[in-house]
Amino acid sequence: MKLSELKLINSYKNELQNYSLEQLRYKSEEAVWSIGQMYDHLILVAHEYLDNSETCATLKDEQPLGKTEFGEHLFKIGGFPPIKIKLPDELNTPPNNLDSELISRMDQVILRLRQWESKVDHINPNYKVKHGGFGWLNAREWYDLVGMHFRHHLRQKDELELKLVK
Repeated sequence: MKLSELKLINSYKNELQNYSLEQLRYKSEEAVWSIGQMYDHLILVAHEYLDNSETCATLKDEQPLGKTEFGEHLFKIGGFPPIKIKLPDELNTPPNNLDSELISRMDQVILRLRQWESKVDHINPNYKVKHGGFGWLNAREWYDLVGMHFRHHLRQKDELELKLVK
């Protein structure tokens, strides 16, 4: 992971101290996530992506298939396009809005990123796990997706902060 992305994830963690519990749970509208829900989502997805990196390390069969067209585009531009992505309803369970352990959970994400940082490049790049939208990804790609996903949510974070009652 690029140092800038690890810095970004650390800044997400450090900024958690700036919110009161009420601010973390505040929803400006029913259909809009709170900042706490956004963090919960980021943490859950980071672990899912890192789990898939780890799975790649345990595989024994090479996967000849590659990424989807959107997956190729995503990695070519190095991140998600600046659009809101709506997941299918079955994948769109609202994140937890009551978590008070977000800082320690962010620490766990950062710890796992550091543990896997030096390992992912030593895993056969043809050992892949399928992503529903991006196709077949190897350990390095799953790992890099964590930073891309955090970067993707910066705009949402800014929008949510603007609606907070200070």
